[in-house]
Amino acid sequence: MEVQLRDARLTDIDRVIGLLERADSRWTRGQLDDAADVLRQMVYLPNATLLAALDGRMLIGVAVLALRPSATAAGLIGTVDLLAVEPGAEKDEVLEALLQELMRSARNKGCVALEGDVPSDPSELARWESIGFSEAGPRLRCPLVRASALAW
Repeated sequence: MEVQLRDARLTDIDRVIGLLERADSRWTRGQLDDAADVLRQMVYLPNATLLAALDGRMLIGVAVLALRPSATAAGLIGTVDLLAVEPGAEKDEVLEALLQELMRSARNKGCVALEGDVPSDPSELARWESIGFSEAGPRLRCPLVRASALAW
């Protein structure tokens, strides 16, 4: 398999939603519909990057980088907001390619750090650590929007 990465396009969003539905059963139909709406907006936002991983013309992975300013970090922080791989694809290869590209994109956008949720799978955590991530404690969240937002 040859993984090719590119910025996702508006025309990719339906395929991205299908991939999310297959990759993680925790998504409800309402959450997927809400995610589709937000992803369509993110395609055009300068403070976000939506990446598509392809094998030929088949979408096999997706990742979202979201940027936020941080006074305590004295610069921009990049957040891996979404990371998913098509079931049956070579997960390690696709995840590593997506994470490496998110790191490159975050650096190019002037980020001082890149953060993401700590994976629960030890082998996935080891993969993140092998490319430079380290555990920095769990995050706290305070929901500010309607209840259909993701809770995990």
